[in-house]
Amino acid sequence: MIEIRGLQKSFGAARVLDGVDLTLGQGESLCVIGQSGTGKSVLLKCILGLEAPEAGRILWQGQPLDRAARARFLAGFGMLFQGAALFDSLSVWQNVAFRLRQRMSDDRARGIALDKLARVGLGPETADLMPAELSGGMAKRAGLARAIADDPKVIFFDEPTTGLDPIRARAIDALIRGIVTETGATALTITHDMASVGLIGDRVALLQGGRIAHDGPVAGMDAAPALAAFLGRSPAPRAGFAAP
Repeated sequence: MIEIRGLQKSFGAARVLDGVDLTLGQGESLCVIGQSGTGKSVLLKCILGLEAPEAGRILWQGQPLDRAARARFLAGFGMLFQGAALFDSLSVWQNVAFRLRQRMSDDRARGIALDKLARVGLGPETADLMPAELSGGMAKRAGLARAIADDPKVIFFDEPTTGLDPIRARAIDALIRGIVTETGATALTITHDMASVGLIGDRVALLQGGRIAHDGPVAGMDAAPALAAFLGRSPAPRAGFAAP
């Protein structure tokens, strides 16, 4: 679905991305992890066209993301922002239906918004509330409803559990995993939360030193030396060898 080849991006003398190679298959859920400042958000911005890389290519469905292709790509993606990023001046349902209202009546858009709010566990009584009236967990759910409102083929999640307590964080993880599974959407998640990685990801990639230092299935991440070092623990012992 998305292929990144040799992506490079610098800010002044600082090379943030230094030859990133990464692929994301149809219906796959990929989590990108890494320390703060390693370029995870920059990578996401390059994919979305908010930052222009100096070198490398980004392909969507095998085609370069030129201006025409990017317009089609952006028409079919959803995004859950780190802080939910709801518009303060719009009600919850208007936030969820923001894109829909550009091409359909408010009555129809509101109906779809209510359906998506129900999918993320918010009842119709929340539809006319303002963002300031929502708790952190409710705001994340509303942001997730907006991300899926237009039935996107690709969904990006930027630190979806940041600022939530463990119980609410795991609830958001369960919603994301369920939505990705039900819709068959392709998902790319930027996160520091390793519990989230285990719950929502099929693959995990470690961005380190401007490159992908590890890329493999979530099921095998406990035995991956690169991830063990990142998490500050010893890698799992290989079969036939005793742990020290």
